[in-house]
Amino acid sequence: MTAKPKVLISDKMSAQAEQIFKDRGVEVTVKTDLKPEELAALIGQFDGLAIRSSTKVTAEILKSASALKVIGRAGIGVDNVDVPAATKTGVVVMNTPFGNSITTAEHTIAMMMALARDIPQANLSTHAGKWEKTKFMGAELFGKTLAVLGCGNIGSIVADRGIGLKMKVIAYDPFLSAERAVELGVEKVELEEAFKRGDFITIHTPMTESTKGIINKAAIAKMKKGVRLINCARGGLIVEADLKEALDSGHVAGAALDVFETEPAKENLLFNHAKVICTPHLGASTVEAQENVALQVAEQMSDFLLQGAIANAVNMPSVSAEDAPKLKPYMKLAEQLGSFAGQLATADATEIAIEYEGQVSLLNTRPLTALVLAGFLKPSMEGVNIVSAPARAKERGLAIAETKRDKAKDYQTLIRVTIKGKDDSATFAGTIFSGEHPRIVDINGVPTESALSKEMLYVENLDKPGLIGALGTILGNAKINISDFNLGRIPGKDKAIALVSVDEYIPEHIVNAIKNISQVERVQLLRF
Repeated sequence: MTAKPKVLISDKMSAQAEQIFKDRGVEVTVKTDLKPEELAALIGQFDGLAIRSSTKVTAEILKSASALKVIGRAGIGVDNVDVPAATKTGVVVMNTPFGNSITTAEHTIAMMMALARDIPQANLSTHAGKWEKTKFMGAELFGKTLAVLGCGNIGSIVADRGIGLKMKVIAYDPFLSAERAVELGVEKVELEEAFKRGDFITIHTPMTESTKGIINKAAIAKMKKGVRLINCARGGLIVEADLKEALDSGHVAGAALDVFETEPAKENLLFNHAKVICTPHLGASTVEAQENVALQVAEQMSDFLLQGAIANAVNMPSVSAEDAPKLKPYMKLAEQLGSFAGQLATADATEIAIEYEGQVSLLNTRPLTALVLAGFLKPSMEGVNIVSAPARAKERGLAIAETKRDKAKDYQTLIRVTIKGKDDSATFAGTIFSGEHPRIVDINGVPTESALSKEMLYVENLDKPGLIGALGTILGNAKINISDFNLGRIPGKDKAIALVSVDEYIPEHIVNAIKNISQVERVQLLRF
């Protein structure tokens, strides 16, 4: 019986998440408030780690995570996970980008309204018995221009709510298509125009090198006097010192902030500023959102551990639960082709070209490409898998080319891998027989039909009599049984190749004996 996958829940989340794991057949352990050294001591036992924002998954923690396959973050941000380290060690990192989108968008609108009407300040004043009606002169939202920076899951909901408030909504997002902008009812603009035209500017971008400090002194200088800023996305998107200077000068009329450069934010230079509204990272803090993200992460992690489905991964291509069964035979073929190429091709490879023809071209091929790379790199790199392979290939300086053709020639479906070096190249192609059986059908232009087994020999030889007998005799005398033998002729060169499957490992001295057969030009031991 196959052992149940094990998951550790290390942050407080809905009890229903634990129940989902159990119902799906996953063994689950709940241990929260762990110190780093305690987590490091435990993590080696688990296939999955479910977290919120408290657990910090560092490179040091990952060194101890020998069995870990997936980290599931119940929420959007993965700032508390060392994603590059997870990728390098082959761990999938998932988040839940949709579970709290509405909650965060609603908090943004609430912050904007509070900012427009000075509600928190007026509340404190009234509680103090001051009744300062003339002091808190607000601004209407009706007819104002709302500039949304980042129009993805959350930003698009904010834009929709802004339109409902009869605001003019403009959006900056380099990934927003013209068609999607029309569908949302927003005007797509460049960043500088968003700065220039926005009466209210709200940020909904991820934190990257290109977006860090996107609101800074230079950006604020381009904004109209009296602009109001809202940030419910990530601390660090606004340079806080530059914002304070603009608030003090009156150029910025007010700011509403749910996130800060350093969190938990016990101290901050913007605290107690008369023009600033602050909340302690409450964007996703509703009962509904907390429930949604916990359930979503449990479902996603279960699907991955039990079926191989990958949803909302931040460090590898997604594979839906519907696609996983269709891709399964191709995934085996892709890794075998990559492995075949990695064991036989030139050592100075500079480029890998992968072609998908026929039926396979209609599928999600990104994970297949990752598997080809994983198979190719494994013979020369330790610990490479589908997650880490693209990053490791990039480190090695390999150029990756992928093409698709929906019309196949000789086979209904085909994957072809070409390895290009400085002075030569090698090509390997494979297909699927009977819907689930991978076969190698071409090696450097030589037709063959061979299933790959755990232990194999690849032989290049002169096309002369005697090879099969000599090879069979050497293996027979060594008590090594041949389970399959496939031959192919190299056109116009009086040469041939042989792929030989055997039942057990072939020792080096047997390989050397085969090399000494007069017709043999190359022998390579292959393992799959």
